[in-house]
Amino acid sequence: MQPTPTFVLVHGAFANSFSFAPLQAELGLLGHRSVAVDLPGHGFAATYHRAYQAPQDPAGLAAAPGSIRGVTLADNAEHLIGVLERAKQNGPVILVAHSRGGITATAAANARPDLVDRIVYVAAWAPVDLDVNDYYAEPEMASVDAASLGLALAGNPAELGLLRVNFRTADPTALAALKAAFLADGTDEEFLTFLNTFQPDENLDVGTSADRAQAQTWGSIPRTFVRLADDASMPPAMQDRLIREGDALTPGNPYDVRTLAGSHLKWLVDPAPAARALADLAAITEPTGADRVTAP
Repeated sequence: MQPTPTFVLVHGAFANSFSFAPLQAELGLLGHRSVAVDLPGHGFAATYHRAYQAPQDPAGLAAAPGSIRGVTLADNAEHLIGVLERAKQNGPVILVAHSRGGITATAAANARPDLVDRIVYVAAWAPVDLDVNDYYAEPEMASVDAASLGLALAGNPAELGLLRVNFRTADPTALAALKAAFLADGTDEEFLTFLNTFQPDENLDVGTSADRAQAQTWGSIPRTFVRLADDASMPPAMQDRLIREGDALTPGNPYDVRTLAGSHLKWLVDPAPAARALADLAAITEPTGADRVTAP
């Protein structure tokens, strides 16, 4: 009997493995094995200062050091590759990345395509033509109000060496902006619950042109893009552009494209449709990763 795939789940910015608990429950009930990754400086390795607790100390929060300072994309990719190596010992691996996690998944797939039998981007960054930060100046991101998302910013990223957001803010304007960006189709209770799973710090390194998708390695892996139709932080127009760029890079191996209704986080709050979609992908994934050439 052919072994069933292991889903390796990679979180986005400010998130962690906890974000995937409801999805993992649904996958488990469908008979699928999954592993949720905490990238370096995430999960129980994250920094939570007393200044972040109630009552908050805004000045202290803006100046306190964070353990994620200095963490690089290379560190994230190395950590993920270690997880993939262990998962691959049990059979095929389906690498699933959400949002900013796509940058790490792409870097790992560039380096070790032999460890991945399918890569799945869920409204995730899969940079091809531009570096990730440069996409934000493109027309497809024009509807994203970066200034409003900065209302909860704490401290100066250049001084802290990291990006810090006060997700425990009580500022109604900041909270409304965050909800509109991430979970406009959720209840206020769902939004605040998810917000409280976020950690305040994220690393700054999103890579360079060397970390974009590479045709010979990344491009050899069967891949799926799960579009989130109502996503405000990664608009469908940008998702579609990334799909087009990936297909142009490797026209012989285009994306398998699926679409789920909902916002950037709704698929994790209401995970049953996503779990069914991933289960469908498990059924068509062949264990071919070991035959691919590893990047020099």
